[in-house]
Amino acid sequence: MKAVVTVIGKDMVGILAKVASACADKNANVLEVTQSILEGYFCMVMVIDISKLSCQLDVLEESLKTSVPDMVIHVMHEDIFNSMHRI
Repeated sequence: MKAVVTVIGKDMVGILAKVASACADKNANVLEVTQSILEGYFCMVMVIDISKLSCQLDVLEESLKTSVPDMVIHVMHEDIFNSMHRI
């Protein structure tokens, strides 16, 4: 099982580290990451393995939001993500 995590907000030091640490704390494994800085805005998409997640997905999302409170963070299960993006 996988989930897609998006993180967007003003760039600052340590965003990736804080998000990855929050994932690790809940036993979510980061599989893929892409990030860029667009005119001072940090934009990141992560695919995480949640097969061994130690909590509910909404609890993970709240933990991520707490780890970087100035960022907009969304966590979506891969099944929902795939359903939303089918043609």
